[in-house]
Amino acid sequence: MSESLHTVETTAAGPDRPELREAIQEIVDSGFAGMQLRVNDERGEWVGTAGVRELGGAEAPPADGHFRIGSITKTFTATLVLRLVAEGRIGLDAPADDHLPGFGLDRRITVRMLLQHTSGLFSFTGEVYDDGTVVPGGVPGIGKEWMDNRSRTYRPEELVRPALSRPARFAPGADWSYSNTNYVLARLLIEKATGRSHAEEMRRLVLDPLGLTGTVVPDASPEIPEPHAHGYYGYEDAGRWTVADTTRFNPSWISAAGDMISTTRDLHTFFSALMGGRLLPAPLLAEMRTPHPKMGYGLGVFVEKTDDGGTIFQHNGGFWGWAALMYSTPDGSRTLTGSVTCGDAELDLAATVQAFEKVKQRLVKEVFCDGRTAPDRPTG
Repeated sequence: MSESLHTVETTAAGPDRPELREAIQEIVDSGFAGMQLRVNDERGEWVGTAGVRELGGAEAPPADGHFRIGSITKTFTATLVLRLVAEGRIGLDAPADDHLPGFGLDRRITVRMLLQHTSGLFSFTGEVYDDGTVVPGGVPGIGKEWMDNRSRTYRPEELVRPALSRPARFAPGADWSYSNTNYVLARLLIEKATGRSHAEEMRRLVLDPLGLTGTVVPDASPEIPEPHAHGYYGYEDAGRWTVADTTRFNPSWISAAGDMISTTRDLHTFFSALMGGRLLPAPLLAEMRTPHPKMGYGLGVFVEKTDDGGTIFQHNGGFWGWAALMYSTPDGSRTLTGSVTCGDAELDLAATVQAFEKVKQRLVKEVFCDGRTAPDRPTG
């Protein structure tokens, strides 16, 4: 592990929150390169960073830097679909096949099922079955294979067609299973229903109305706006531990299921506005926040109960080199948004997830449970 991971002092702005400073430093000390965190609540706004912007350097991560948000993209995509439902362009309980007739979708699969992961469709990034069987998807998923293909451009149709040729996991609506295929189909549905690109519609209905100038729908561009930290992906190559800089790569392999870039400020603005009822009509926001009983997943958001009987909404995200956090109270008045960049510590995937989950739970406990013990959190 690089010594530089421990030499940079935590920086913070706003009221002193030692419990938050300690928590983000714990992330860095567990083997991550850096973290930036933003908390907005009744005490004001607190912004802090820990670790380094780039391995081998001494500069702290930028406090409002850009980062890859992974599956938080799904919340943006679901919000966009629901905005189009409000405009009357899409029916929430209409067959998805109405807009995507060339894909041979089961007519029982509705738009709602895509957004809630109840379609039963195989995920193009691969599946892990209840008996532990791992079935690869249609895109290179991990390690050197992923690195070797990180500059390749995939069309959305290329992602979903192989997945649609696989047997469904269950009948539409009969169960719940997190599938990236659902959200690439949602992108295609948006484009068919509007005649415009997913990025254009995202700007028209979500980004521009909120002034989210730091949020990007990159499509196939590998670039990330300045300022930003660097993400790193550690993997085994021919029996040797190798660490690659994954700051820039072509995100078309994940598309509208996880390709977007944002900042902690923009995520706060977006999620506070969404939860506060400023983006969706009340009936559609209620639909979004109604959870499936299996995993507490609504339409693009996880719904959680806290120990004190409260409710919080969240969607986290991550892939090779990056992780992102986005939480809010139901009225949008208290939010937590953040980014973590991976470092050069030789951690396997299970150890990385365990370390991240531990500190994530601590942060949620401090912000939403006033320091009391918080429940286990689902990931996304």
